[in-house]
Amino acid sequence: MDLTQEIADRVRAATGPLRIAGAGTKAWYGRAVVGEVLDLTGHSGIVDYDPSELVVTARAGTPLAEIEAAIAAHGQMLAFEPPAFGTLGGAVATGLAGPRRPFTGAVRDYVLGVRVLDGRGDVLRFGGTVFKNVAGFDAFRLMSGAQGTLGVILDVSLRVTPRPRVEVSLAFDMAGGPARDWVTGLMVRPLPLSGAFHDGERLHLRLSGGEAAVSQAAAELGGEAEGLELWSVLRDLKHPALAGPVLWRIALPQTADIPALEGRLAWDWGGGQVWLSAEAADPQVWTKAAAAGGHATLMRGGKDQVFQPLEPALFKLHQRIKAALDPAGIFNPGRMHEGL
Repeated sequence: MDLTQEIADRVRAATGPLRIAGAGTKAWYGRAVVGEVLDLTGHSGIVDYDPSELVVTARAGTPLAEIEAAIAAHGQMLAFEPPAFGTLGGAVATGLAGPRRPFTGAVRDYVLGVRVLDGRGDVLRFGGTVFKNVAGFDAFRLMSGAQGTLGVILDVSLRVTPRPRVEVSLAFDMAGGPARDWVTGLMVRPLPLSGAFHDGERLHLRLSGGEAAVSQAAAELGGEAEGLELWSVLRDLKHPALAGPVLWRIALPQTADIPALEGRLAWDWGGGQVWLSAEAADPQVWTKAAAAGGHATLMRGGKDQVFQPLEPALFKLHQRIKAALDPAGIFNPGRMHEGL
């Protein structure tokens, strides 16, 4: 029997919650889900890849490492730079993007189409495999960051990009506040920036592009040359600045002041993503993040509430979307918020 049909039959036969599971490498992200495991690890493999069209389609259980190796052989990459561990389905479901995110775009910007199972066990196709798709509502983008609460992702078509010819990393002895202001100014200029991270003590910039553009920018900016491995460590959330028992990720407008918070602060995305490593989970972080025009996620150190509490009107909108795709509420219930 076709594996998709087997998964669909499991969904139709479900009498209670289903906990969608892949490699399990991102099980720590989000609230705990109690339910029968729906294992997708066997649903893997690259379905189609045309380097000339810059599109790859793969099943949800395909390891990211397999996809990245295949496209790297043709000088291409995933520009949103997801954590390298886990599967394609997990990368899309969590919506986690790496240091390139403010310079190249979010996960959802590279999802061209998906095939999903809805809560009735029906296979739905959203989007397609071309860059310009204007047929219907962009429902495929809803799957990015939905944590599997809207449907079972079967396969995904992604836009890939050419790898930069040259990359260099530069370090600067600069405090976080002045560094953030400086980087904000740099980001409005046509510089080949692909990363801007402050570890709490030093600023790190990555330049990516053609040899002439990178060399000229590096000479202008100055700084101390360093290895590129820092960016892989940061991409995989393993940098020492993120190592505390409690870890918050706070998304803010780049020009907003960072709230006064207890713990070690670092920032990424040119100042748009703040990391707070602390000893205890302070519920005031959600309030302070909202007051600054952003939102916070408790990445490590708590399970009762992980994501920024939703305003009532927004919560009702989430409920309506959930009901349309998963009317019985069987997919990862409560993974993001209680009642969804």
